[in-house]
Amino acid sequence: MYRSQPISQIDMKAELRANSSSTSLSNSTICYNSHQNPLSVALKGCLGNLDGACIEKLLLHCANALENSDINSAQQVMWVLNNVASSSGDPNQRLASWFLRALVSRASRVCPTPMSFNGGRSAFQRRRMSVTELAGYVDLIPWHRFGFCASNSAIFKAVLGCAKVHILDFSITHCMQWPTLIDALAKRPEGPPSLRISVPSWRPSVPPFLNVLTEEVGLRLTNFANFRNVPFEFNVIEVSPSLQESSNSSNFNYEFLLTQTNLVRKDEALVINCQNWLRYMPDIALSKDSFLELIKSLNPRILTIVDEDCDLGSSSLASRITTCFNFLWIPFDALETFLPKDSCQRMEYESDIGHKIENIIAFEGRERIERLESGAKFSQRMKNLGFFSVPFGEDTVSEVKFLLDEHASGWGMKSEDDMIVLTWKGHNSVYATAWFSYGFEYQILDNHHAEAKNSSLDTLRTPYN
Repeated sequence: MYRSQPISQIDMKAELRANSSSTSLSNSTICYNSHQNPLSVALKGCLGNLDGACIEKLLLHCANALENSDINSAQQVMWVLNNVASSSGDPNQRLASWFLRALVSRASRVCPTPMSFNGGRSAFQRRRMSVTELAGYVDLIPWHRFGFCASNSAIFKAVLGCAKVHILDFSITHCMQWPTLIDALAKRPEGPPSLRISVPSWRPSVPPFLNVLTEEVGLRLTNFANFRNVPFEFNVIEVSPSLQESSNSSNFNYEFLLTQTNLVRKDEALVINCQNWLRYMPDIALSKDSFLELIKSLNPRILTIVDEDCDLGSSSLASRITTCFNFLWIPFDALETFLPKDSCQRMEYESDIGHKIENIIAFEGRERIERLESGAKFSQRMKNLGFFSVPFGEDTVSEVKFLLDEHASGWGMKSEDDMIVLTWKGHNSVYATAWFSYGFEYQILDNHHAEAKNSSLDTLRTPYN
């Protein structure tokens, strides 16, 4: 049975980091009209009201005012929000404080001088994490580990009997997924395959950030693979400097990346893994479809894709605010169950979510890189492109349930069509899917049957240092 343990148990302990930023928005800095009007009377009725529905109402008032270039009304709403929001309050208050920051950021482009935050450092000045800190970060809630667990299980089954495996990894979590898979492959009854992992030198400029180079991460993986007697090679696929300087994925030449010399070898089983990556590909000129078509042309043995199950591609600010507020409440609520309000770990994790909120709310056009697509929409996209879904077996479901048992009781899992979904109190949060292109369906289905009879995936306690 596949058992994916917390990465912090892979000889990694998290270190707490201070976050002294404040969400205070001074009354004196807002162009607030002291004369009563119907809007201000209605909004003042929400003062002190911590109900999520009231906060959402305030956010929508502000969004509508900004979309109509009504700065005075937007400022009034922000004043009320500032009296409701708190970076050290309950989950709704904390979430509201980050939405307030994002709205101020958006409004400052139109009315730059009257609005500013007081006290503390900038909300998004990030200290880069050590590998040990990143492990603890990933372990806080199963937001990332769910995808690691489901994808690794699907990959393990897809490459049964393969002597050589190449994983092309598109991920924002700096290869934290792979120590457990390496350990599992080391335990195969027939012996481990030769494993090659390739990553692009470019990644979206989004948290979490690491304080070591990708090559150093590769060296750590190499040392661990050697320790587990798994033949291993790590490659960084260099992207041209002009592309590296841009954090905009629409400028990223995926065709250049995927046509590198020696990227695909005939004697290797190719695996392509995308963890929280495709959201950064806008649908401008069907770039997401073009990327997936390129992947299909490589004929991978399996393609695993994990992302957050939310649709944030709307051009309407009000729609994005409603969807985003009702979705990103989940991690704020989950952290409330086990971390104190003044926890540095908690504040830093929430700050990273705030980074996402700011991009979703404050930016438009190519600057808005957070463009999530729901799991249902993505599955239909894959089918339209001619991919076939790989079902997750009972062993994968059992492993995910084992993983969730290590966390708060609010976490759950359900199956929906072509995917399995991580839930919090019944609300969808992260989906995991697996796909193949034409030609591998029989091999994969055969491997699913073989794996059910003979699995080498056991409880994992892997040192990654």
